[in-house]
Amino acid sequence: MAHNLYLTLVLLILTLFFNSCGSAKKVKINASRTTVKSTKNIKAKSLETKIKSTKPSKKLSVAERVGHYVKTYAEVAQQEMKTYDIPASITLAQGILESGMGNSRLATQANNHFGIKCHKEWRGKRIYHDDDKKGECFRVYKDPRNSYRDHSLFLTTRSRYDFLFELNKSDYKAWAKGLKKAGYATDPKYPVKLINLIERYRLDRFDLTNRKIRKEIESITTITDHKIHQVQKGETLYSISKKHKVDLQLLIQENKIENDTIFLGQNLIIPQLQ
Repeated sequence: MAHNLYLTLVLLILTLFFNSCGSAKKVKINASRTTVKSTKNIKAKSLETKIKSTKPSKKLSVAERVGHYVKTYAEVAQQEMKTYDIPASITLAQGILESGMGNSRLATQANNHFGIKCHKEWRGKRIYHDDDKKGECFRVYKDPRNSYRDHSLFLTTRSRYDFLFELNKSDYKAWAKGLKKAGYATDPKYPVKLINLIERYRLDRFDLTNRKIRKEIESITTITDHKIHQVQKGETLYSISKKHKVDLQLLIQENKIENDTIFLGQNLIIPQLQ
């Protein structure tokens, strides 16, 4: 009797043991499969989105890129001028130069069009980029327009830029030189680059404070797409004027050319008779 009871207990314990092991093994396998499948799906979707967002739509010439940039941001720059007394031509030239016409890494990934670094007071998102030093901290904005506003605040809230606001808003040359003097950029040619951009693409037109500004913005596409001639090897002002059937003196005046000197690759604005 005791022997039968002992066998019954042994069989009961073994049955419970194997049932318990089988259940644990089944739960473990299911959990593992679910986790791996979920992780792979997330990585695949993230990579696909990144590739699509960075793929260029088409190739544009330098003049077309500048024209597109100006058409997009001229009104923003003009509004900042109205509020903070910073010449729109200077703001646009800085935006074009600092952002690589809107195509730089800081512009495309951080909406930072003016190369403004984090500094101690910045509490927003950050991106790290090699500049004067490796891995420097730059500000990240939700929208490029926020970058334009922060540029205005950057200049108006730092005492080293105070002297700029004593200058005439139409004197873009003095502003360009003043920015370098105040330490905005370390490049010794920074003022020259800004001035060349302003004069080559007539950005000083956006320093107007009256209703003509909208008409100027609307015409910028036509100017960059159809009224720009890039100087080729062997060409002269005379041959260009003949090619486009425009008056030679008018061509010189329109492009503010000194000593009748042009250079290879220069973009010339071709005057259009209204």
